[in-house]
Amino acid sequence: MIASNSVPNGAEPMPRLAVIGGGPAGLMAAEVARAAGVEVDVYEGKGSVGRKFLVAGKGGLNLTHSEPSPAFVRRYRERAPEITAWLQEFDADAVRAWAKGLGVDTFVGSSGRVFPSDLKAAPLLRGWVRRLRESGVRFHVHHRWQGWSDAGLCFDTPEGRIEVQADASVLALGGGSWPQLGSDGAWQAILGVRGIQLAPLQPANCGFDIDWSAHLATRHAGAPLKPVVAHWRDADGREHSLQGECVISATGIEGSLVYALSAELREAITRNGHASLQLDLVPGRSLERLQQDLSKPRGHRSVSEHLRRQAGISGAKAALLYEVLQKSQLDNPALLARTLHRLSLTLKRPRPIAEAISTAGGVRLEALDAGLMLRDVPGVFCAGEMLDWDAPTGGYLLTACLARGRRAGLGAAAWLQAASVR
Repeated sequence: MIASNSVPNGAEPMPRLAVIGGGPAGLMAAEVARAAGVEVDVYEGKGSVGRKFLVAGKGGLNLTHSEPSPAFVRRYRERAPEITAWLQEFDADAVRAWAKGLGVDTFVGSSGRVFPSDLKAAPLLRGWVRRLRESGVRFHVHHRWQGWSDAGLCFDTPEGRIEVQADASVLALGGGSWPQLGSDGAWQAILGVRGIQLAPLQPANCGFDIDWSAHLATRHAGAPLKPVVAHWRDADGREHSLQGECVISATGIEGSLVYALSAELREAITRNGHASLQLDLVPGRSLERLQQDLSKPRGHRSVSEHLRRQAGISGAKAALLYEVLQKSQLDNPALLARTLHRLSLTLKRPRPIAEAISTAGGVRLEALDAGLMLRDVPGVFCAGEMLDWDAPTGGYLLTACLARGRRAGLGAAAWLQAASVR
């Protein structure tokens, strides 16, 4: 049975909160505000809530990460100080406990990532929405937010434009990635007119263009590169490395290893017009040993067969080698060894926002108070990916979105309660 929000005769009406956006941040804001005694209506532009959440979970829903707290918060880079405060209230352990409360057990994978025991997103989302409905949260789908009027919040619906009155609102409209699922960034124009401080949206957790030769692009697109070690230099010239896996795409390179570096690579392109990335295609084998092995006579064997036998290099890794070396250089064992250890790639540009897993940029945190309310628009709170922050995949994105939704929902409830006694 759905709990009623009706008001008994003679009782003061409960304050009403409109949550605009039915992703994880919006649903979490709705949950905590309703628990605090606020009437809550969730407005979603698509036909159902949590669509991006479901798509992200197709390969196994990555809820959070088991990494220790100091390393965990460093993933948020320059926004780590602000996000640390939110994660102190709702961290990775809290995410797991929250999922447990919805009847979903979790486990830690070999990479340290945390998944539901069945790896699926749909059961968790169904249980969450059911619990929200039973608590009295009302859902309104096919309601696309168009801003404000003198009468209240404006929505386009299948029946035409409507105006809704609410005592406060939480905007949880997502970034600009995967626009087909609702996160199209259209809210930027609405908030920009109101003078809200915005950072331009940029692709995050994205692939990068390299401008391959036609041969590599057509023959090896989709081929994995694993394992490899990426080497790069930060803005201060310090060298870093990270082992992982990536994939050759038709236009360049993508995959989990690249996504983990996307913020630094994107910033390097902004600074220099390109980013330099080096891949060790034979991790674990010393340069000296590799050079010795490749210096062995190959007789009548082809270069490709010699590479396969002496270095374990074939397929996409061999194709990369041929991409960066001239044919006349393939008979130089020392050069082959050095290239396999530090194969240099020049990244030209990130892939478009619509292809990215997430976006950086959005409402600047400086435009918000501690409760995530817009300083210049009292009663309007913001949460989730539409804020100006960035994080790699691996559970960090979702954990911060949930924590921010919680902070915004609690902030809205506290503001409404304070307003009722003023």
